[in-house]
Amino acid sequence: MAHIIVVGNEKGGAGKSTVSMHVATALARMGHKVSTLDLDLRQRTMGRYAENRKTFLAKAGLNLPSADCHDLPDIDPSTLSPGENIYDHRLSAAVASLEPQSDFILIDCPGSHTRLSQVAHSLADTLITPLNDSFIDFDLLAHTDAKGEKITGPSVYSEMVWNARQLRAQAGLKPIDWVVMRNRVGTQRMVNKEKMERAVKMLAERVGFRIVPGFSERVVFRELFPRGLTLLDLKDIGVKQLNISNVAARQELRDMMKELKLPGVDVNF
Repeated sequence: MAHIIVVGNEKGGAGKSTVSMHVATALARMGHKVSTLDLDLRQRTMGRYAENRKTFLAKAGLNLPSADCHDLPDIDPSTLSPGENIYDHRLSAAVASLEPQSDFILIDCPGSHTRLSQVAHSLADTLITPLNDSFIDFDLLAHTDAKGEKITGPSVYSEMVWNARQLRAQAGLKPIDWVVMRNRVGTQRMVNKEKMERAVKMLAERVGFRIVPGFSERVVFRELFPRGLTLLDLKDIGVKQLNISNVAARQELRDMMKELKLPGVDVNF
């Protein structure tokens, strides 16, 4: 049975696709069979990342460990019963076909609320929610008072995860391991950064998620996208000496993979 990882957050720009590509590639480099699905059917950032990678590796004559990126299968609408949703069937058919050949299935969700995203969350064994270090992004998880020091109630995304957890419980499935990843964090010590840290910790205790380290804000991630590369590929393409920023980013990825605590994963890079 494949372990399903869902990367989700209804707020765009949190780094979901960057996290998805790095987690998927790291798992592939550790020898796991990884399949990915991009549920953002319009922007397809994860899908474009995978296409860029395939094109670059072919031109460079390289064969680097990679995840297999798949599209959702088409479903004949005439086969649906009244009231059935075609997107439910497309996603369930994709997962069913990939499970026998995968150790991990990673699903990258769009930065908005869609039926596909909602269903995907209920399938998650591990849910990764990248979160920008901003109260604008935090507001999607919970509402706070004017000072950002007291949580006044959960917000729409936390409520969706709660509903997904309820559906899994009703189906007799194991609980979702929800991890919130503070992503694109600035390196300087700032008041806002400290307030965010306290708010995330308070919310973790209240709604039940783990906090894992994410990536700092670095230019290298924007530079890697056109070639579909990750931090783990740099030495393989001829970068013999990593700069300080790249070394630090690799360490962040190593720490992230360790804290995710995925089954059967030995972080060895």
